Amino acid sequence: MIRGRLVRPAPLRYHQAVPRDRCPRPPRSSVSLDQPAKFFVNSGLVSSRTDIHNLLRPLLRQTVGYRYYRGQTLVAHGTGWVERIVSDHPEISTFFTPLSICLNVDSFEHLEFETRPDQLLVYTLVQGDEKVVVEFAPASAAEPGVQQTFRFQPDGFVQMELSGLDGGDAPNGPDGVPPPGGSN
Repeated sequence: MIRGRLVRPAPLRYHQAVPRDRCPRPPRSSVSLDQPAKFFVNSGLVSSRTDIHNLLRPLLRQTVGYRYYRGQTLVAHGTGWVERIVSDHPEISTFFTPLSICLNVDSFEHLEFETRPDQLLVYTLVQGDEKVVVEFAPASAAEPGVQQTFRFQPDGFVQMELSGLDGGDAPNGPDGVPPPGGSN
């Protein structure tokens, strides 16, 4: 049995060994080559359809006030209920009426938004020299800036009853209502 030290062969090197403290390191860059996702805090200008859709989502099923401008001229304004917010549906138009509002993200070049002092957002949808400013409608004059849902108020409506299919008018009682059973 041979006793002694075990000798390992020296590693094979193709170049001269450089001490670690003198090794060139790749420069660390604080700028990424990949474009980072954008972020916004309380205000911004958004052109991505996905971002516009996500920012508008809180308006769904809310009562909002809107102002339509062509250039610097106020053309129309009102208050309406946001029924739909869509994207990727070119067959669906954007419309603003006092009864309902439908927003198609593809109708606009970009969206500008800012936060009011009462922490609610003001949205400005822009297409060329036209823009629509949308903001949450106040619940009442006493409570400006509070979100509310559109309330149906039936006191301004009239109920109409149509005559039957036979085309004849049934005789009515003195108050204009047919008697029970449908005939006198």
